[in-house]
Amino acid sequence: MKPTLVFATIIAALGGLLFGFDTAVISGTTHWLESIYGLSSFWLGFTVAGALIGTVIGAIIVGGPADRFGRRNILFSLAIFYLVSAIGSALAWNWYSFLFFRFLGGLGVGGASVVSPMYIAEISPARYRGRLVAVTQFNIVLGILLAFFSNYVIAGMNLGVIEWRWMFGVEGFPAVLFLLFLFLIPLSPRWLVAQGRVDEARAVLEKCGTDTGSIDEEIQEIQTSLDLEHHSLQEPFYCRKYIKPISLAVMIAMFNQLSGINALMYYAPHIFRMAGAVSESALLQTVAVGGTNLILTMTALTVIDHFGRKRLMLVGSIGYILSLGATAWAFYTYGTDFTQTGSLLVLISLLVFIASHAFGQGAVIWVFISEIFPNRVRARGQSLGSFTHWFMAALISWTFPIIAENSGGHIFAFYAVCMVGQLLWVVLLMPETKGISLEQIQRKLGIE
Repeated sequence: MKPTLVFATIIAALGGLLFGFDTAVISGTTHWLESIYGLSSFWLGFTVAGALIGTVIGAIIVGGPADRFGRRNILFSLAIFYLVSAIGSALAWNWYSFLFFRFLGGLGVGGASVVSPMYIAEISPARYRGRLVAVTQFNIVLGILLAFFSNYVIAGMNLGVIEWRWMFGVEGFPAVLFLLFLFLIPLSPRWLVAQGRVDEARAVLEKCGTDTGSIDEEIQEIQTSLDLEHHSLQEPFYCRKYIKPISLAVMIAMFNQLSGINALMYYAPHIFRMAGAVSESALLQTVAVGGTNLILTMTALTVIDHFGRKRLMLVGSIGYILSLGATAWAFYTYGTDFTQTGSLLVLISLLVFIASHAFGQGAVIWVFISEIFPNRVRARGQSLGSFTHWFMAALISWTFPIIAENSGGHIFAFYAVCMVGQLLWVVLLMPETKGISLEQIQRKLGIE
């Protein structure tokens, strides 16, 4: 791999690190938010989902600007959103201001979930694309672990009522680094070709590498895929010829959240307290969840281009079903009176769950969505997939504390049943995309 390709991937994937940190950091603050703002289960769910409303909006609106202004230039805007959100959430003067700044962070997360993997997919040769796009997921997971660990460390400093403000504020440091390093990476060659800036695209391909070994052949492949004499970057997206990639993106994004993964990310300490853990132990167990997530994501990253996307999804789906089923059984069996054995069972089951997610859906989703749309509509397709993902995340995160308050067993049993549906979808409908150029995937899906 060429140095420019590796460097640009790492920097673009910093958007994923902030995405993960921003997503998970609130997990350590829910009990503070409940007490300071006097929130019921309903309003706690709404407060947690507040950032996700921004995420949904950010995901759905970023596609057009990414096509117009370029992938890298939009990443600059997202870095600023992250920075303002971190500082603003830390200094929030009331509940409404806190919601506003979390909403801004959500815009950054939603936009980054679209643009970071799309940018990396567009600069990467096919033989490296899976593992390089998966670097975004690795950074998401690293960001989640850093948030969990940061929360644990700050909680141990006994800062009292300002503890939660520090938990949010520390995100400002990586946000500044992300903003500065973006000046050092190139523009997307596929976006440059779409803008008619072929010489600039040729220079980027020379630095990043090609699928064919010939820059001229690569340029020709991209131009054929765009086919702007017969198609337009503004042509209708929701039409018959794109129905297959649209349905694939929507289904993988829906199933991702119907596993309950974001319920665990946002409420991990709360879940462990429900299962009998004391407060400090709950935060430490959450760090264990983040560590397991990181290790299995690293494992998936090394094998995704060898095993393929579909095989990882199969393994992950089976792990989901077993671990969620065991968690539901534990809550049905022990209710609100957990023994040490019951608490340990929940911990082990959720570690298996996070391992299954990291090795399957977590590693595959952003790679798969970034691959299946033609060049001319990729930004809008990635935007749709991310919108679906975050809309479902908001729904899951808002409803979890309400349902779990009545029965932890019901909610985890529901997630397990949904993962049976995912397993059937993977077996029957999901295509394999490993080792195929973006332009060849377009042809494989029957899109002219």
